Amino acid sequence: MSNSLGNNFLHQSLLSPTVLEHQGRINSSSCAGGNTLFQPQANSPTHKSRISTAFRGNRLRIQKNKLLMGKQRAVSRWPQAVLAADASAEVHAEKFHLDGNIELQVDVRPPTSGSASQVNIVVTSSSDSLILHWGAIKGQKDNWILPQRRPVGSMVYKNKALRSPFVKSGSKAILRIEIEDPEVRALEFLIFDEAQNKWYKKTGGNFHVKLPVRESRTPNVSVPEDLVQIQAYLRWERNGKQNYTPKQEQEEYEAARMDLLEEIARGTSIQDLQTKLTSKDDTSESKEKLVSGSKSNIPDDLVKVQANIRWEKAGKPTYSREEQLKQFEEARKELQFELEKGSSVDEIRKRITKGEIETKVAKQAGKKSYSTVERIQRKKRDVMQLLSRFTPSPVEENISSEPQVLSAIQQYERAIEDHLDGPIVKKQTYKLADKKLLVLVAKPSGRTKVYLATDLLEPVVLHWALSKRPGEWAAPPSTVLSPDSVSLDNAAETKFAASSSDDQSYKVQSLEITIEDDSFVGMPFVLLSGGNWLKNNGSDFYVEFNTESVLAVQKKDTTLDAKGTSKVLLDKIAELESEAQKSFMHRFNIASDLMEQATNAGELGLAAILVWMRYMATRQLIWNKNYNVKPREISQAQDRLIDLVQDVYRSHPRYREILRMIMSTVGRGGDGDVGQRIRDEILVIQRKNDCKGGMMEEWHQKLHNNTSPDDVVICQSLIEYIKSDLDISIYWKTLNENGITKERLLSYDRAIRNEPNFRRDQKDGLLRDLGNYMRTLKAVHSGADLESAVANCMGYKDAGEGFMVGVHINQIPGLPSGFQELIRYVLLHIEDKNVEALLEGLLEARQELRPSINQPKDRLKDLLFLDIALDSTVRTTVERGYEELGNASPEKIMYFISLVVENLALSVDSNEDLICCLKGWNLALSMLKNGNDHWALFAKSVLDRTRLALASKAESYHQLLQPSAEYLGALLGVDQWAVNIFTEEMIRAGSAASLSSLLNRLDPVLRQTAHLGSWQVISPVEAIGYVVVVDELLSVQNKSYSKPTILVAKSVKGEEEIPDGAVAVLTPDMPDVLSHVSVRARNSKVCFATCFDYNILGEIQANEGKLLHLKPTSADVIYSMMNEDELATATDSKEVSAVPSVTLVSKQFSGRYAISSEEFTSEMVGAKSRNIAHLKGKVPSWVNIPTSVALPFGVFETVLSHDLNQVVEEKLQILKRKLDEGDFSALGEIRNTVLELSAPAQLVNELKEKMQRSGMPWPGDEGSQRWEQAWTAIKKVWASKWNERAYFSTRKVRLDHDYLCMAVLVQEIINADYAFVIHTTNPSSGDSSEIYAEVVMGLGETLVGAYPGRALSFICKKNDLNAPQVLGYPSKPVGLFIRPSIIFRSDSNGEDLEGYAGAGLYDSVPMDEEEEVIVDYSSDPLIVDGEFCRSILSSIARAGSAIEDLYGSAQDIEGVVKDGKIYVVQTRPQM
Repeated sequence: MSNSLGNNFLHQSLLSPTVLEHQGRINSSSCAGGNTLFQPQANSPTHKSRISTAFRGNRLRIQKNKLLMGKQRAVSRWPQAVLAADASAEVHAEKFHLDGNIELQVDVRPPTSGSASQVNIVVTSSSDSLILHWGAIKGQKDNWILPQRRPVGSMVYKNKALRSPFVKSGSKAILRIEIEDPEVRALEFLIFDEAQNKWYKKTGGNFHVKLPVRESRTPNVSVPEDLVQIQAYLRWERNGKQNYTPKQEQEEYEAARMDLLEEIARGTSIQDLQTKLTSKDDTSESKEKLVSGSKSNIPDDLVKVQANIRWEKAGKPTYSREEQLKQFEEARKELQFELEKGSSVDEIRKRITKGEIETKVAKQAGKKSYSTVERIQRKKRDVMQLLSRFTPSPVEENISSEPQVLSAIQQYERAIEDHLDGPIVKKQTYKLADKKLLVLVAKPSGRTKVYLATDLLEPVVLHWALSKRPGEWAAPPSTVLSPDSVSLDNAAETKFAASSSDDQSYKVQSLEITIEDDSFVGMPFVLLSGGNWLKNNGSDFYVEFNTESVLAVQKKDTTLDAKGTSKVLLDKIAELESEAQKSFMHRFNIASDLMEQATNAGELGLAAILVWMRYMATRQLIWNKNYNVKPREISQAQDRLIDLVQDVYRSHPRYREILRMIMSTVGRGGDGDVGQRIRDEILVIQRKNDCKGGMMEEWHQKLHNNTSPDDVVICQSLIEYIKSDLDISIYWKTLNENGITKERLLSYDRAIRNEPNFRRDQKDGLLRDLGNYMRTLKAVHSGADLESAVANCMGYKDAGEGFMVGVHINQIPGLPSGFQELIRYVLLHIEDKNVEALLEGLLEARQELRPSINQPKDRLKDLLFLDIALDSTVRTTVERGYEELGNASPEKIMYFISLVVENLALSVDSNEDLICCLKGWNLALSMLKNGNDHWALFAKSVLDRTRLALASKAESYHQLLQPSAEYLGALLGVDQWAVNIFTEEMIRAGSAASLSSLLNRLDPVLRQTAHLGSWQVISPVEAIGYVVVVDELLSVQNKSYSKPTILVAKSVKGEEEIPDGAVAVLTPDMPDVLSHVSVRARNSKVCFATCFDYNILGEIQANEGKLLHLKPTSADVIYSMMNEDELATATDSKEVSAVPSVTLVSKQFSGRYAISSEEFTSEMVGAKSRNIAHLKGKVPSWVNIPTSVALPFGVFETVLSHDLNQVVEEKLQILKRKLDEGDFSALGEIRNTVLELSAPAQLVNELKEKMQRSGMPWPGDEGSQRWEQAWTAIKKVWASKWNERAYFSTRKVRLDHDYLCMAVLVQEIINADYAFVIHTTNPSSGDSSEIYAEVVMGLGETLVGAYPGRALSFICKKNDLNAPQVLGYPSKPVGLFIRPSIIFRSDSNGEDLEGYAGAGLYDSVPMDEEEEVIVDYSSDPLIVDGEFCRSILSSIARAGSAIEDLYGSAQDIEGVVKDGKIYVVQTRPQM
């Protein structure tokens, strides 16, 4: 927002209207220049007097009256159906039956003293397009007069009648009319339904409602004018302190006089009236000021100058409206005092310009408002109050296999389609109240055939024409007309015929028209049925014949992939697109009609609406096609859609994020008045500024025909053109930067061909008026514009001018205390170069607004649009602040990041991870300020976690939106590039993109400060190979590369295999050093490293297909180019490692289904079980070893061969043969089949006996269901023999998969605080003198499984086990926690074979599901308590050292920490 626009807006919307009235009257020559309290800004519109001369008793009194009566009125936009009135007032009511179930009720309430007659009109109808066509009658005259007091939205119709829209409330449409003129004796009206083009009358004439006659008891006496003024003021207060036109002021003044005359007629004396009106107990403070002010003789222009001097001496504070009145009165008193001392008015005038008038005012330094402070003081809040845990799951569409019951229209449609021999180029179904009209256009054999069918019950006549130019009405040639058709001047009429037969179960009226002449491009028509004309939402129907300009609705492409979409809804959207292309009104109304279906389809349905609206907003769909629509109609349709979105926001909180995106895309809309101003205001601008031709006239025609978001850009371009001193290149630059080219201007139905060509004397007026017009345009079209969003929440009023309707928007009640000042601060600082304070203000405003949004109230949509605008402004502010961060300290960048993370957390659902990131940034800032040496290392972990949060959010958007974007894009013929980047552009539109840029700026600073370098080398192996770039390592893990290959993989999760032929894997991802893929890389002598510098990684990726030499150290990777000859030499100089020769020895069933740890032998169980048994009693007592039992080798095969499982065994044999033949899809089928096994009774009894004897709980004691859970877990361990990773791994080393046997180790789960993995020799450096370990919160599956993020890592020298050194803090967002339970661990004979690391290939399965918990490291004692951290890490290192000493070799150890105690759950030789 420009300074001029911003300041103009401030002075119109946020400063008191009373101040504005003063501004309009200040003589600029008598005030110091600059931006003062009472002086208008150069580009602010001058406000004319709003009080007529009828109020004048003397000059002083009327000026005071103007001051007090210039405030806005807070008026509800909703008429009241039940009127609150005097109990004694008699209410006259009358009911009418209009049509069908439609009823009319009219209630008339007589006036009381000082009030108006009130007429309530209530129509029971489902229509939301009812209009009252009405006027008033005076005396015995029949001519209608048009009262000045009218319902909101009323318009004058041909200067003969008023048209007032009803307001929909449930099943009723309501309108209230207030008549103040005592001479009005009656109202007359008709009711018009715009959508149905239908009039409702009373037996063919007008409805006539008589008003109660007010008795005239006015005595022939006069009332003092000062009392009339006070009474007028009181009436103004009672009426909501509204702004009156001069004519309304005259009426109010005379009504006040009549009130007092009636009091006198009832016997009240003038003295009693004086006492009553001026009594302190009976009047307001402001009324006292009015009375006192009426006794002054000081000219008001002098009072304003003195008030301005007082304001400047006070430090130019921002006064409340009450304080402004007080200051004005104080200035008057000071001048009055000078007058009483003997000075004349002329002498005062001379002295005031010299500053010689004494004034007593203190500078208000201690009472600065938000507007005057340099930055706001943010409230301290618990960030967890931002928590939103709504995690909607996409709803799969329930497409029933049962045959659909077709309506009569659908049956007719199917019958026509079955017999057509040509393409269908148009198919549309229109609603006719509760009936339908089908229009189908086909092109058989070069002809055009139009099929129409309706299920209306009464006879139907088609009133139609043909068009050679879109939209024209031309009489059809006689060769086209059927014999019973009637030819008219420019049209024809043809009757529909009943369509039914013995073999048809439907009855419709239908009509077929065949057109041989291909010069006709369309057919306009309306219907006549039952004496009523039926139209398309108030407009003519129009059918297009041009196959190039409409969507072909032939048989849909069945090859399109609709998985992950609401296919039924997207198909419906595609079918309706040709109708939607007519105008924004059509598109928004269609979207409104589909909202219920979208909501019922869940998140996928709303995604379909969002994708469709987004394609519209990005100009991928046609905005308008030969259809003239009033701006009011567009804004009403837009408003209808947004109202429905608002309703879903209230009723379905889990969809709020996507609903906000829909609102931001669609824009605000309006209740009619604002939209109508688009059409009217441009005419006023042209007339006032003498620019009626050329480009402005072309734009005017375009606005009248079909306004669109492009108009916001055109208006801004004109403003920038004027500001640049009429530099036409600036006009085109602004247009082009916002996607509008000359070709686009020419493509409008009302093309804009000319450039603007303003005169210099027009500049000031156009700049002012276009600035105001921009607000009108943005109010309709812009969903994220801050200025219009603030105006709609804070309220504003624009008076009408001539034929232009006025707009009155009331302030939303119940806004937080001080919120208006906070918004004023934001607007005043919106273009500050240093943006940090502005960001704080924006976020404080969003925080203050949040409770109102989360507890929906009236006008929720206005609050949402304000929040959306504040969010958008944060993004643009951050982007503008990049320059400020050029040489900023890490602390400043981190603070910026924390603000943007807070903003993102305020905008998204399921934000717990982002909140934990925010708490992490706050802790990092605290560590930095407190001088903690580890601040950069910890901040790096928070940065990594924040990146993961952004990646997760981007992935969720992609899964939700991209399938719909691709499917609908294909149906609608959207440009492929727009489809491909759809989700990416949605993400870029939010603050996530700004956050990512800030993280990239901070990352190298943190790495340098923490001495991390650009690489983390996980497997330091020198490698030479050809560069291949892939998205995911998972996608190529089973591939074999024929040449040595350096893989650059964007994603590495941790559980993948290294593909054959790969000599190196480089990634920006962050797998743990002890993850499966890391261990595999080291065992396979493959170089594996993470690169933190995107520039370095980009350089390597740029060498795709080329030969590189990688030479890693413990902390860096040096790379260089090589040629083919050097590769041959290097290969010859190295021994080529052969595939390891590994064999398996088949194991036999021992005859026992379960054994205790004392019975573990190499013939019974694998190394995992034997090692854990070996530790018992041999490690220090503070190292705890869990109790274990096992199902030994051969149990699976024995259970499979049991009679219980004969069918399962046969099925498995078939699947194994399928697998042997190379059909790897059998792997999943085999795993599922294993889960069908039944447990022999002997197995159950033996396992129960061994577990109970070992002191372990038996699951069956908690019920049969718990045993079934345990049995399922055992089967899942056996089934993991056939998981893809394990199967392909054994194939690589040529292991005989049939010889692989699986024992199951059974242990009680420790519900851990932390889990750890230890390598007693540092795996990255190979240093055997130090222990390396990683620690995570919760269970260890997040450490060894495919969970994103890094664990806490540390090393510890074996000669100083009490001094662990933290290498990196954790960034894993998730921890796994579980109830007390049992875990069943895989223990195969294929693990820990020499030369082959089979550990981790098979599954360990807990009996109960783990719970994923978002972890908060900012309160984790391992992070924030240095002594606790040292103690725990030292204990882990000492346990590792003790176990290594026991075995005499490097060990790979897993364990957990619970309540500070160490538990070791398994150990194996470190590979």
